[in-house]
Amino acid sequence: MNPITTGLLIAAYFLVLIVISWITGRHADNATFFLGNRRSPWYIVSIGMLGSSLSGVTFVSVPGWVEAQQFTYLQMVAGFVLGYVVVANVLLPLYYKLNLTSIYAYLNTRFGIFSYKAGSLLFIISKTTGAAARLYLMASVLQLAVFDALGVSFVVTVVVTIGLIWLYTFRGGIKTIIWTDALQTVLMLSAVIITIIYICHEMNFSFSGMVSAIEESQYSRIFIWDDWKSSRHFVKQFFSGAFITIVMTGLDQDMMQKNLTCKSLPDARKNMYWYGLAFLPVNLLFLSLGALLFMFAAQVGFEVPARADDLYPALAMGGYLPAAVGVLFILGLVAAAYSSADSALASLTTAFSLDILQIEKMDKDRARRTRIKVHIGFTIVMALVILIFRALNQDSIINTIYILAGYTYGPLLGLFVFGLFTSWQIKDRLAPIAAILPPVITGIIDFNAMSWFGFSLGYEKLMLNGLITFAILWFIRTDKRTL
Repeated sequence: MNPITTGLLIAAYFLVLIVISWITGRHADNATFFLGNRRSPWYIVSIGMLGSSLSGVTFVSVPGWVEAQQFTYLQMVAGFVLGYVVVANVLLPLYYKLNLTSIYAYLNTRFGIFSYKAGSLLFIISKTTGAAARLYLMASVLQLAVFDALGVSFVVTVVVTIGLIWLYTFRGGIKTIIWTDALQTVLMLSAVIITIIYICHEMNFSFSGMVSAIEESQYSRIFIWDDWKSSRHFVKQFFSGAFITIVMTGLDQDMMQKNLTCKSLPDARKNMYWYGLAFLPVNLLFLSLGALLFMFAAQVGFEVPARADDLYPALAMGGYLPAAVGVLFILGLVAAAYSSADSALASLTTAFSLDILQIEKMDKDRARRTRIKVHIGFTIVMALVILIFRALNQDSIINTIYILAGYTYGPLLGLFVFGLFTSWQIKDRLAPIAAILPPVITGIIDFNAMSWFGFSLGYEKLMLNGLITFAILWFIRTDKRTL
């Protein structure tokens, strides 16, 4: 595929995003940037959140994951659905009752300022690394598809990628993102569906033939019941999925900030239910694409790349499928990655501005200037973290993101669970210890798990991390109780 043509397609796509940004960002202020004036239609929020959760990682990494994991990822996705029910019925009512903009302000109300800032910093660290990992994947594919042929370095690719996000989010913030993410979700899913149609055409599959071929392939195994030591055992995957959703959605400023733009709690709940239910069929779609890609590669004699994440890009861009698939792949990837990264940047700006700098105490003009500086600062930080990921050269980015989440979101899980389900107060000044120590202990256990217990830890590290945090909070509790 001609890199100049690809570049022009991407430029046209971003022109559309900038037009949407201009329309939604007119007369924007901090209230618009942070919560969109709480006027977002719940169904638009739901569509956009689906794209943000899937991101470029799902678009590329989940199909590539099929070779090693088969369809066992669906065990975790089933747990996701349970997690969304918990978020809708436990956390959303709390956030609406307290009329929060930053969800970590709950920790200030419940425990004190040190817990509040520790919780927000945990989110900032986790979201910065997670969003950078997602963007690294997209920037790497764009480098391969477009910029290598044009003689542009990866550093420039990253700068352009991040700069474009800043350009269409700096004014309207979350109000703009609600609408651009909905557009990007539709485009991403359209790209996947049409790619599947093209592959089935090339392999002479009808719909029923496709289903039968996937079912009979080596990739179709969903459930693992027989090996408790396996990190892919159903119980481990299901409950890991539920807790990952609770922390990466319900305790995540990025995802909850979108929910809080809905007009009311009932609307926010409807958004969460529909968005959660959509996860099973959508992820089944991505896994089916992965199985078809591997079967197609075997049929045409294509050697699967060492990095499984590279399979979809290599087939789509390498002339093995019609040029239209390459076009759709690029547009779908850009849409998927940016639907996640733009809201991450807005939520990082929100958390740092409100939780750390407390700009609500500033006058209006100073608060606006500060928010813009923070937005620029996180744009630069994210670019630097992407370059670090490039140096580390991770194989499966989705695996990396879930591992990072286990360490960074675990203390948040412990803090919120202790706050919601006990009446104890804690020695607030010691809260940073409860945020820092559990990931260290979990890392030591994880490193030695095979020699100590005879099996390795999987994504259940998140639950272990949260449990250790809860235990530390129990030891630093005081005699005071909340009423």
